[in-house]
Amino acid sequence: MKKTIFPSFLLIFLLSACTDKYLAFQGRYPFKSADGGPDYNRLDYWAAHPSKWDPSDSVPAPLRNEARDSLVDVFFLHPTTFTKKKDAEQPNAAIDDAYINAKTDYSTILFQASVFNNQCRVFSPRYRQAHIRNFYTTDTLKSKAAFELAYSDIKNAFEYYLQHFNQDRPFIIAGHSQGALMAERLLKEYVEGKPLAGKLVAAYIVGWPVPGNYFSSLEVCSNPNQTGCFCSWRTYRKGYTPAYHKYETVTALVTNPLCWTTGGEWVTRKLNKGAVVRFNKFYRHTADAQILNGLLYTRKPKFPWSFLYRSKNYHVGDINLYYLNIRENIKQRISMFSRNQTH
Repeated sequence: MKKTIFPSFLLIFLLSACTDKYLAFQGRYPFKSADGGPDYNRLDYWAAHPSKWDPSDSVPAPLRNEARDSLVDVFFLHPTTFTKKKDAEQPNAAIDDAYINAKTDYSTILFQASVFNNQCRVFSPRYRQAHIRNFYTTDTLKSKAAFELAYSDIKNAFEYYLQHFNQDRPFIIAGHSQGALMAERLLKEYVEGKPLAGKLVAAYIVGWPVPGNYFSSLEVCSNPNQTGCFCSWRTYRKGYTPAYHKYETVTALVTNPLCWTTGGEWVTRKLNKGAVVRFNKFYRHTADAQILNGLLYTRKPKFPWSFLYRSKNYHVGDINLYYLNIRENIKQRISMFSRNQTH
């Protein structure tokens, strides 16, 4: 019996396919660092890690026969899953909150981090993410402190990854929404203009703006084979302008996820190789794409029951709408990076 597909897309970060057994297991976090944050020596504090099975290892059914490799690592930073209104006065999520961790694993780790698993070992740390209210509150001191705490965990996780797991391997840094905000800072602090830049295949900073003056030397990816660069986009319905956009004083840098260039041409949905709305099935030609004024636009996506979808903000689908194109581009950039390393 078929399930309604549409709600899975709308509520990708709000619904979790958690079982009581999973929640009970994930509630066992015996060790924390001195400041109450995660101890990244423990696999429990990684939402995704190559030394355990996790939802990032899942492969959509149509792709299960594809050849796989793990020449590169991806350090993936998940978006905000700490969203309940009743928790709004709590600035940061508890690192051992079983419900939030399960929600994270079976939404963003499954539907987003998995896009990298054809060519990458996937590392995704749990962190004391800021509550979603911190993006909208007028209490800027409180929100800044919340994001600083979240970033302190990210830094610790990345340093632990470099020391214990990287072993001089090339890597990708990726994130969505709050995770993309953290990825920007990580790239600026640890990669741009530093020795690690030579190991960066590319960065995918999705669902958060990258102002044109944010980086001094790290460039936006402007062709599908470019390496050592970053891709970024935020997706909306054609003709819609989000209210906050008027407050952005510097135009954001954007790469089109269908053609991987930075021009303003309209790219037809015929080039969309597959969106993931329900994990085990692709829907081709779902969304087109055009860059305009620092945003990415598409006409209303086409998939079963999409006629019910009235939102003009496609933030939750930034990666899912272009899933297979992203997956293939990751492979393309890794191939080019490897080729450049041998010459």
